[in-house]
Amino acid sequence: MSEFLDNERKKVVKERQNALEKKTDITEHIIHEDEERMKQVLKEFDRESNTRHFEGIPNTIIKYMLVAFSVYALWMNIFSSLPEQIRRASFVGIVIFIAYLLYPAKKNGSKKINYVPWYDFLLGIVGGGCFFYYIVNFQAIVSRAGRSTQLDIIIGIIGILILMEICRRVVGMPILIVVTCFVIYAFSTGFSLKRIVSHLFYTTEGVIGTPLGVCSTFIVLFILFGAFLDKTGVGRFFIEIANSIAGAATGGPAKVAVIASALQGMISGSSVANTVGSGSFTIPMMKKTGYPPEFAAAVEAAASTGGQIMPPIMGAAAFLMAEMTGVPYSNIVIAAILPAALYFTGIFLMVHFEAKKLGLVGLNKDEIPGFFSLMLTRGYLLLPLVVLVYCMMNGFTSSMSAVYAIITSIIVSMFRKETRMSFSTFLEALENGARNTIGVAVACSIAGIIVGVVTLTGLGLKLATGLLTLSGGIPIIALFFTMIACIILGMGVPTTANYVIMATITAPIVIKLGVPMLAAHMFVFYFGIVADITPPVALAAYAGSAIAHSDPFKTGVTATRIAITAFIIPYIFAFNPDLLLIGGSISQAILILITAFIGMVGISAGMEGYMHTHLKAYERVVCIFGGIMLIVPGVYSDLIGILLVAVIIATQVLKKRKEAI
Repeated sequence: MSEFLDNERKKVVKERQNALEKKTDITEHIIHEDEERMKQVLKEFDRESNTRHFEGIPNTIIKYMLVAFSVYALWMNIFSSLPEQIRRASFVGIVIFIAYLLYPAKKNGSKKINYVPWYDFLLGIVGGGCFFYYIVNFQAIVSRAGRSTQLDIIIGIIGILILMEICRRVVGMPILIVVTCFVIYAFSTGFSLKRIVSHLFYTTEGVIGTPLGVCSTFIVLFILFGAFLDKTGVGRFFIEIANSIAGAATGGPAKVAVIASALQGMISGSSVANTVGSGSFTIPMMKKTGYPPEFAAAVEAAASTGGQIMPPIMGAAAFLMAEMTGVPYSNIVIAAILPAALYFTGIFLMVHFEAKKLGLVGLNKDEIPGFFSLMLTRGYLLLPLVVLVYCMMNGFTSSMSAVYAIITSIIVSMFRKETRMSFSTFLEALENGARNTIGVAVACSIAGIIVGVVTLTGLGLKLATGLLTLSGGIPIIALFFTMIACIILGMGVPTTANYVIMATITAPIVIKLGVPMLAAHMFVFYFGIVADITPPVALAAYAGSAIAHSDPFKTGVTATRIAITAFIIPYIFAFNPDLLLIGGSISQAILILITAFIGMVGISAGMEGYMHTHLKAYERVVCIFGGIMLIVPGVYSDLIGILLVAVIIATQVLKKRKEAI
């Protein structure tokens, strides 16, 4: 009898083990499918992810090549005392060589394993060699003081053309079309081929200009920081924290998406990558709750795009802005706080009113992790961000702040077994950092050509004068034309290169209107960024629609409506820079924040057509107008706005009570 019971017990245990193993296999299969789907979506909408596939020894060679590049970038920023021209030229030369190994000529040309055609090897070697020609002959080129030889010009032409081809592969055609138009303009104004090539290739006003300089110092280190931070598991932590804060609220999953995307977006540096990364988790959860597919995808896209304007990192654009405006990084971060807060408040309120309108509820409490338990067990993962902000605010250089933050990431990963970095994980972080740098470096290099043409021809001033003439000198019309130009120029362009284009071409227009420099740069940066959710391109919205299986164009339109704040706020701080805390007091800032929040309630309710109950057409108009009045800093505008929004709130409360009777 005892033997029979033992056999039965062993049989039950064996069945449970088999069931558990089967469940684990299914879970791993689902996770693998999700990862594969994410890769496919990224390849479709994010050109930087469309790389060749390597296995075995070739994969090992590529891996260690990327690791070596990251180590070189660290050495160059911490220890090197080489001239700036040599640092930048070597950086872009290595980037071009690696990029031709990784990126195929056609979008779907990466299906073959371990295959790099001979012409890509040749283009990589020659393209990189052109920049190393500059390094080897640096002293001779400098001593010639702009009197370039025929060989110099030939090398420069080849280098620029090869750079333009890899830009087409990595970044896409939109920015390349803009660059081509600028180069054609330079020729049309009477400049010779020799003068143009010398200026664009051999001076720090062209390819190896400020954008590449910032990329090779600040941006590469912050990309590496993001790669190391990712290995600590902070991405999952952000989602769980967002879940613990807003998961149980009305329409909780969408609010989780807003918070998580805001946190992840500030360190990802890519609207599309952020949409796919967090959206693979949040979009299905929103659909399950009851949100329409278009709305679920649009919320994720709008929130992920907003991550690029989220302090303290702002997708690395803050460092470019500091370099190009001369405004300290700390001032830029402080100036970005209120606009970013209003942007995400607007999206949050849109989500809330949509959920109320649809009658949606939050997640069950047993599905939600505890906030305090999360902070106690994994709150230490935020230490690298704390160290980064502390260093930046206390006079450390951006480069050293990033280095200290990377070291902190490695240290905090050791606190728990499941996040502890092994040597292989450490190498993976270096590899991923280098991979993520390639696209940004190529974009910054090609953006340098735009800057070079502007400085050579004085085009920026001519554009500003022309646009002001077209607008009849009316500021609001000039700003509107500038907004349209920013959205068109920002289509399909990575964040950092996007800002370079805006700062070079459109910011001078806004400054000419009398807008302070920082406010002008923030204005054009905002509208360059929202190109990622504005049809017809709207890459972030289309990436979200691929996950949600929704109509791409409708998703883009919905994302634009949800992110309506981004189309209003820049006008406000252009006319009244108090919103950027420029020269204002703390009390003024608090007052602006309170009134602007009430204003966002009015705008969001008006756009959604719902507050406590459905709004009539005229009530929606009154809500939106009152909300705008409250966002505009000023006593009279605040009084008008409060009165209008208060009237609508009162009528809504009365209407709700009547419906309840």
